[in-house]
Amino acid sequence: MINCALTKGVLLYGPPGCGKTMIAKATAREAGMNFLYLDVSLLTDKLYGESAKLAGAVFSLAQKLQPTIIFIDEIDCFLRSRNKYDNEASAMMKAQFMMLWDGLTTDPKNIVIIMGATNRPSDLDPAILRRMPATFKISLPEQQQRKEILTLILNTEKYAKDVDFDKLAALTNHFSGSDLKELCRDASLSRFRDLIKEEELQKKYSESHLSDSVNLNRLRPINMNDLIASVEKTKASKKFTDTYIRLGVCAPCADSNNKISS
Repeated sequence: MINCALTKGVLLYGPPGCGKTMIAKATAREAGMNFLYLDVSLLTDKLYGESAKLAGAVFSLAQKLQPTIIFIDEIDCFLRSRNKYDNEASAMMKAQFMMLWDGLTTDPKNIVIIMGATNRPSDLDPAILRRMPATFKISLPEQQQRKEILTLILNTEKYAKDVDFDKLAALTNHFSGSDLKELCRDASLSRFRDLIKEEELQKKYSESHLSDSVNLNRLRPINMNDLIASVEKTKASKKFTDTYIRLGVCAPCADSNNKISS
């Protein structure tokens, strides 16, 4: 009979800023599981003995709190492919981590899943990929999805009637969710800058004494010009994401047809 046991490893991979961590948290919430975020720096920045104790404590806590997802962001920084430059402590830490991981499979009652996220799946150790049979590519949002994301973000702000969400979505090809959020943040700040300049001019040319505080009641809505200017400012992040696409860094790291668009 085919073993239908719960998988103990899930890998989310794709360009930066596409919501891999958000998806991991949402998965835990929807599944009614506890969520443990394992900070890789806590393991890599300590002596081997301390790292080993910490790793053991995380797995022990996860088993006590189960059902649990242990989430490791940028898992490739910790469990990358082994090479001749690895020091002994690093190799021992990886071996111990994999031993603890394998221990989850010995007891079928354990409901603990290791979920990792990476921008560079090709850098992961093959032994780690074998332990993560469920792999999901988290893609950049498509045009309609970008429109929905922009609408959702800007609905929390005042914006002018000239804002064209279809045009904005078309202008932001290859923008990630975090790029779109940064775009809207910068556009919102531009109106504050304009208001401050305007009030400084009034203070300069007015004979009456004006308060040093900014009157937020005079803050104008975000307009299309603000947003278009912010598109250009966000291009640096976009170029970084495009580099990943051109280099094929986000190519599938296992035989999987699973794909998610954030």
